[in-house]
Amino acid sequence: MNLELRHLRVVCAIAETGSVTKAASTLGLAQPALTAQLQRIERTLGGPLFERDRRGARPTALGELVLARARVLLPAMKGLQDEAARLAGAGDTRRRYRFGGVNSPILGRLVHRLAAEQPQAQITTYASWSVDELAQLVSGGRLDFALTGVCGDSSPSVEFGLIWREVSIDPVHVLLRETHPLADRDEIALAQLRHEQWVAAPGDGCFGDCFAAACARAGFTPRKVYEADVRGCLDLVDAGEGIALCQATFRPVAGLVTRRLAGIPLRWRLMLGWHPDSPAAGIADLVLESALAAYTDSLAAHPAYLAWLLRNPGFGVRQPSGV
Repeated sequence: MNLELRHLRVVCAIAETGSVTKAASTLGLAQPALTAQLQRIERTLGGPLFERDRRGARPTALGELVLARARVLLPAMKGLQDEAARLAGAGDTRRRYRFGGVNSPILGRLVHRLAAEQPQAQITTYASWSVDELAQLVSGGRLDFALTGVCGDSSPSVEFGLIWREVSIDPVHVLLRETHPLADRDEIALAQLRHEQWVAAPGDGCFGDCFAAACARAGFTPRKVYEADVRGCLDLVDAGEGIALCQATFRPVAGLVTRRLAGIPLRWRLMLGWHPDSPAAGIADLVLESALAAYTDSLAAHPAYLAWLLRNPGFGVRQPSGV
């Protein structure tokens, strides 16, 4: 058997987790299959790489040698793949836009603007609930731009080396049935929702923690939270099984209404990110300008919120600034 990079990843996973069983779970493999693979690797290298007992797996001297080489080779190969992807993208003479989004309220309008202005452009989209996944794909040259949001004053991870620009900042709203007892109010105190059940879409950011902290400041702990995709959240709210937090520019849905939370306990910042060494960096200003225009377009469906923005200039579309 020839030693391959995937075998080095196996050895690193076992060392990092301290257990073949945990490494198998991390790698998405069955434990017997990983054990058999480790045995083949050890036969290829000429000796055991780990001492295994009830306390876990610890590298042998040979294992330490292999790990030292693997921790140099794996990042180097990842860097080579990322650079190759960027170079391959730079060689494409046609303008290309590859967007990744996390529940973005303006992605459709942004794509529509770019497609109308540049009919020959190649535009693709990719959806993920994970901001880190999108940032990694952009960093690796597999996406050009990430369009996502963060709560409050937090920022996306700097781990992947992306440049982030703010598109807009909005107070978080609550989504209710139009027959809800509080639906006739312009704004609702978060404390008035202490007895409600909540529904939410998944995600890997800090919004869940920010929501829990806002509820604590309002003097309560939120009840059960149902997790579902956006369509499932709408169905649960429409069925009267819960209420949801939503973005201020969330599209109108028959039978449901959005209302501001009094005192603005939660804010949502819409961000556009790209890698400074990618071909996309050369068109980033154009894309940011289109994103700002797409956000402005989205306000047409929300006249009451637009009127509120005119009275509260600290919110809404932002001037470009670095993060």
